[in-house]
Amino acid sequence: MCGGEGTRLRPLTFERPKPCIPIVNKPSIEHLVSHLSNIGFREVVITLGYMGEVIEHDLGDGSLFGVDITYVHEKTKLGTAGSVKNAQKFLDGQDFLVVGGDHVTDLNLLEFYREHMKERVPATIGLISIDDPSEYGIAEIDVDYHIKRFKEKPAPGEIFSNLASTGMYVCSPEIFDHIPAGKKFDFARDLFPDLMEEGFTISGWLARGNWTDVGSPNMLRQAEKWKLMDIRYTSISGDLTIKTAKIQGPVQLGDSFSMGVNSRLIGPVAIGSGTTIGDNVLIGPYTSIGENCLIKNNARVFSSSIYNRVIIGKNTTISGSIIDNDTLIGDECSIENDTVIGPRVVLRDRVIVHSRTRLWPEVVVRDDTIVKEHVLNDKFDVRCEGS
Repeated sequence: MCGGEGTRLRPLTFERPKPCIPIVNKPSIEHLVSHLSNIGFREVVITLGYMGEVIEHDLGDGSLFGVDITYVHEKTKLGTAGSVKNAQKFLDGQDFLVVGGDHVTDLNLLEFYREHMKERVPATIGLISIDDPSEYGIAEIDVDYHIKRFKEKPAPGEIFSNLASTGMYVCSPEIFDHIPAGKKFDFARDLFPDLMEEGFTISGWLARGNWTDVGSPNMLRQAEKWKLMDIRYTSISGDLTIKTAKIQGPVQLGDSFSMGVNSRLIGPVAIGSGTTIGDNVLIGPYTSIGENCLIKNNARVFSSSIYNRVIIGKNTTISGSIIDNDTLIGDECSIENDTVIGPRVVLRDRVIVHSRTRLWPEVVVRDDTIVKEHVLNDKFDVRCEGS
């Protein structure tokens, strides 16, 4: 399911759909499709909404990932269950797995699928223990994993379980008899409560491993950290220029990478092709840097996601932040934790950006400015809540 606008991730989703936000320098949905292919799923149906053509361009017919992809377009928003109903003709007649296009996971979803087939229930919900389940649907299960109660986004006093719905389901074809056609209808808010009220049994599957839906910048950084931890060894593609610098792996380095005197990389780190790092630069663990970036002398980058063609000035420090394409950051700046900077932003020299701040595309911040709140641009929608 790839229909949402990703408003909670703005400014990263003004020019790309949420499933195409880069994680370790490639669209996150590529990680998902590769994972599904690797565990044995070969037929993939993708429901498209906001900027769906970008997803089609990135994935093509799926042959590069070992799958066969069918695309189904939504003309209006149909909700999660309504979106699947819209693709019924490609799914009817067999059990099927439903996954959000923004999910990043290493869960054994083939085991999930097989457990559902044993139960012969209309639907099985993937559940995972989570510290703060208030933003998710939660479920209470019995010893047979049958769901006794289900509550979407519980308020304080309603959190009867920390088993959160992953938004991943395995459904039997009979589920389509309970989803109205052409109407906005959700699995968690509508379908599951209706089925339970009618006396149907819904099962739960207890997931073990890593899972997140990329619904916030913090979740996005967590997902990238997992993927960077999957880098097991140092990989270098093409030519490499290093002048008395030090690399502590594991790292992935693209073609035409160069690194100046006395600079250090401490893995896991991934850096795209054509990127240049100056002298005395420190790149810390859990950092990804895209293609054709320039990191100038004495800069420090820790646990951050730097996209393509970004310039970072001398003596600048970036910590736990996300910086989108074609942004220019001046000298002696400080970008604090959980900051998100949109594309084509210009920060002049000696700018300080406080934690949990977002800068909209194409804004310009003057020298010596301290940014304490979101900097918006009226050329773009200013909402950052919702899907």
